[in-house]
Amino acid sequence: MKIPKKHPRSKSLIERHKIEEGMKKGIVTPTGMIAQGRGEAFDYLLGERTIAPAQKAIKAAAALLLLAKFPVISVNGNTTVLCGNETVALAKSLGCEIEVNLFYRSQKREKLIEKEFQRSGVGILGVNPKKKLKGISSKRAMVDAKGIWKSDCVLVMLEDGDRTEVLRKNGKKVVAIDLNPLSRTAKKGNITIIDNCTRAVPLLTKEIRKLKKKNDSELRRIIKGFNNNKNLRQCVNCIKKGV
Repeated sequence: MKIPKKHPRSKSLIERHKIEEGMKKGIVTPTGMIAQGRGEAFDYLLGERTIAPAQKAIKAAAALLLLAKFPVISVNGNTTVLCGNETVALAKSLGCEIEVNLFYRSQKREKLIEKEFQRSGVGILGVNPKKKLKGISSKRAMVDAKGIWKSDCVLVMLEDGDRTEVLRKNGKKVVAIDLNPLSRTAKKGNITIIDNCTRAVPLLTKEIRKLKKKNDSELRRIIKGFNNNKNLRQCVNCIKKGV
């Protein structure tokens, strides 16, 4: 599939193609493709750009992740094919683990995702996990003892709200990346970045590298000055302007 670089929707078409290829490989499920379509709709309304409120959330998220003692990045099929390499760069900037967590979990899918990350030169956690988070009825409850189970802060992308809520109840801070400011994930996260993960992850990596120079008190000041609910309202206003 060749897409002209100057096509007005080349980026979204490339992303859609990645999802299609991921589905052919067995990494992405049919529901994952539907989820991608929902995300695209919100991204169009945002102007397919990182809006100002999202930039503020990225800075606060970077500070929160840097203050964490054991942060973990959670990935699923969609994020693997959309921003796998960028996620590896983010993990390296934080020095943290990556863990696969799937709603439609199967060992075959876990292994396929593990293989994708191994191509980038890193291993991941979450393949055949043994620990179970209480409060989740789906297989997303299963987590790795060396990863999300012991983490104090989890970055989730294209997530379902029930797990975000349960992670919070288990005493973990949650940074979420979601294109829908009205979703349960967005509302339940400590800090929610309303942006496409393909844009947000590289920007988050860049911000982390910048904020590494700050001391803990300065990082806490950044977090204290951020209000997630207020930020989400600002994101909704940006979407209204795009309607």
